[in-house]
Amino acid sequence: MTFSIVAADTEAGDWGVAVASKFLAVGAVVPYARAGVGAVATQAWANTDFGPQGLDLMESGSPAPEVLAQLIHGDEGRADRQAGIVDGQGLPATFTGKDCLEWAGGSTGPGFACQGNILVGEKVVAAMGDAFTGTTGDLVDRLLAALVAGDDAGGDRRGRQSAALLVVREGGGYEGRSDRYVDVRVDDHPQAVTELARVFTVYDREVLVRNDPLLPATPELVHEIQRRLAARGIYSDAPTGVLDATTRNDLAEFAGAYNLEGRLREDDQLSEMLVRELRDITPEVS
Repeated sequence: MTFSIVAADTEAGDWGVAVASKFLAVGAVVPYARAGVGAVATQAWANTDFGPQGLDLMESGSPAPEVLAQLIHGDEGRADRQAGIVDGQGLPATFTGKDCLEWAGGSTGPGFACQGNILVGEKVVAAMGDAFTGTTGDLVDRLLAALVAGDDAGGDRRGRQSAALLVVREGGGYEGRSDRYVDVRVDDHPQAVTELARVFTVYDREVLVRNDPLLPATPELVHEIQRRLAARGIYSDAPTGVLDATTRNDLAEFAGAYNLEGRLREDDQLSEMLVRELRDITPEVS
């Protein structure tokens, strides 16, 4: 009822899972990952113990193939299970139980494992692997490309409902307090993968600091920012065009109110997105 890819970019320190299914809220069941340790997808008649147990085993030093073999050996329902694992070194493994509904199967390649069940055919898994290996960029971009390719190839033969994208990296979460660098889901949508790609585009633009052009803090731009902050009742001094401590503090107050703390800088450049957001909410200021 699901197709997924688990993968790692060990040089960048990223591990992740992308998954889609004709199943409500698949992101709450299938994907598990832990920075520096690995990633797990558990599906078909999913055994959700595979997630935390698999990660614990990999954290103790066991490689992905051994971990998967151990999980399967101890599971009486293994004939109905499917799972994919990639460990901290990027070694992959995949398993499909003999009673999983057709089409069911998986494949592995350098740093990734693809698997699916109740698919339109093997071409879904093949398309995912080809897209992952043929796409450049960060791991999250490659995972999403693989999921889109699987969906375009037909995906789950029963239809579409939910999708999820999880990528972990050390300190990659909100304010560096967790490893959840990307954790976006679509729980119920007739074009779940397409909607996931749209949601990630928004997340990428508004949360991740990787596609944000920088603007020089010219006197003209700083003067404009001071006027716009004043219009919001934040900046109370006369505009000077100087990016001084008061202006920085007031800009930080604005950024904090709009969850844009990650866009603040300590040099003489300004986040284009931060400036754009301030302009959007002060259209009365020229």
